[in-house]
Amino acid sequence: MTTTLTKTRHPRNGTPAARPRPARPAARGRNWAGGLAGWLWLVVVAVPLYWTLITSLKDRSRYYASNPLAPTGDPTLENYRLVIESDFLQYFVNSVVVTAGAVIPAVLVSFMAAYAIVRGWRMRMLRAMNGLFLMGLAIPLQATVIPVYLIIIKLHLYDSLLALILPSIAFAIPLSVLVLANFIRDVPKELFDSMRVDGATEWTTLWRLAAPLTRPAILTITIFNALTIWNGFLLPLVLTQSPDRRTLPLALWAFQGEYGVNVPAVLAAVVLTTLPVLVLYAFGRRQLLSGLTAGFSR
Repeated sequence: MTTTLTKTRHPRNGTPAARPRPARPAARGRNWAGGLAGWLWLVVVAVPLYWTLITSLKDRSRYYASNPLAPTGDPTLENYRLVIESDFLQYFVNSVVVTAGAVIPAVLVSFMAAYAIVRGWRMRMLRAMNGLFLMGLAIPLQATVIPVYLIIIKLHLYDSLLALILPSIAFAIPLSVLVLANFIRDVPKELFDSMRVDGATEWTTLWRLAAPLTRPAILTITIFNALTIWNGFLLPLVLTQSPDRRTLPLALWAFQGEYGVNVPAVLAAVVLTTLPVLVLYAFGRRQLLSGLTAGFSR
């Protein structure tokens, strides 16, 4: 029997033979309609923002005498000074206290609840709690205003910041639990088993394994809840009465009533109210996008 060996020839310089390049796919036709629609949507979004910014820098008398979309030749910060002198800093502090006081407990409770539901799914009580959280997603905030108002009155918390914090925590938990539970389920079970073999408790596994691996989801939920609570209007309107308990959205509504004719002052209040949201999005944009797209990449 004769065995024939086929030798692979290499170039004389000792380098391996270059692999043939894969054929490039045929160029796809450009989606001109989609591109045009994208540019039109950009204009629709950008024009109101541009108008709001340039109008807030205009003098009150010049606003009615000039083209609304024309930039001002002599910008002024008088409108911003007027808004800040109208207890704007107090309203800003109230919004920060309410947002931080509601987001931090809501995220912590939701993360621990999601971990317990995923790890103890065989327990009937935890399955019932998961169903209870899912039912909370079906109840809109507007349908619970009267019961929440009566509970706050019974607890003697009306017209206080705590009256805004407690309902905000309750309404932030259901969605947070749902999102965090889905992310914790994606953590390989072998990692939990190895932590248990090493003698780690559930509390240690929660904070040293589950928390780092689900950090994008935690940051996503934190940013989402912060934006929702920061822009909340209904609860401050119903559960507060004193001017020094107002949050920024409610104060903006009051500015609109106080400066109903002074449009530049109202838009200056809008800019100052939106600025913290833009800063938060600028710092958390990458984590927010990674958390929203993590489920599609796994």
